[in-house]
Amino acid sequence: MLVNLRDITAIAEQNNMAIGAFNSPSLESARAAIDTAEKLGYPVIIDHAQGHEEITPLDVMGPVLIALAERSTAPVCVHLDHCEDLSYMRRALEMGFNGAMFDGSFLPYERNCELGHRAAEMCHSFDCGLECELGSMGSREAGAKVEGGTAEEAGAIYTDPDQANEFIAATGCDILAVSFGTVHGLYKGEPHLCFDVLNQIRERTLTPLVMHGGSGVSDEDYAKAIDAGIRKINYFTYGSKAAGEAVTADLKNEEVPYYHKMTMTAYDAFCKDYEHVMKVFANGAKPIA
Repeated sequence: MLVNLRDITAIAEQNNMAIGAFNSPSLESARAAIDTAEKLGYPVIIDHAQGHEEITPLDVMGPVLIALAERSTAPVCVHLDHCEDLSYMRRALEMGFNGAMFDGSFLPYERNCELGHRAAEMCHSFDCGLECELGSMGSREAGAKVEGGTAEEAGAIYTDPDQANEFIAATGCDILAVSFGTVHGLYKGEPHLCFDVLNQIRERTLTPLVMHGGSGVSDEDYAKAIDAGIRKINYFTYGSKAAGEAVTADLKNEEVPYYHKMTMTAYDAFCKDYEHVMKVFANGAKPIA
């Protein structure tokens, strides 16, 4: 069933858990996220990122994600991730997306506020929840990335806790993505998260918080982040990596590399990986769906 971004993060708030937001540029990844959520009894968010337009266009993948969500027995939010263009966002809203992120983190603060406010007006007219981002992980989801380093090496700018409430009021966003030490992509070493920043943001705002660059974070740090107010966790890189590694291993044993066999292998690998992280994100909460 389709559930608005505001409502699905409210479920997370009430249960001191985080909802996994799984970027889904393929049918296998989308099906795995929803099927695993149904199996475990947890809500889930399935994302289409603007940066994945070249992999699967919004016009193709959007209706598929909405159809899968509508027929699911789990609470599902269909979410537009890292959207930088309001015209692109409107296309998603008109399709039926009920969650969206406007990413103005690379813009000057005042411009981020202005466009974030415009995005909020647009989203709320469609009864769609809006996520905005304050601070920066130093690399854009759709742009050039500094993969593998620390957040500091990537040029991250931690979210200013004193600015968070002002930004939320100026934009009218429903949830806030914050920067506190994660980066997009693969890590070479261990992520070093600044929980002091996260705790200070939580103390200053009642808005549900979002972790981007969640792949590669330890289960223990996930739990600490959730206890500090993270209610949505974006997850893509390590799930896609697990599926790719499973297909690579499977091909070594196949005389004929049938494509349909690869998709089945990828689906199974996604399900296995997603089951683990959904249980971690649940943070001890009992099944809800």
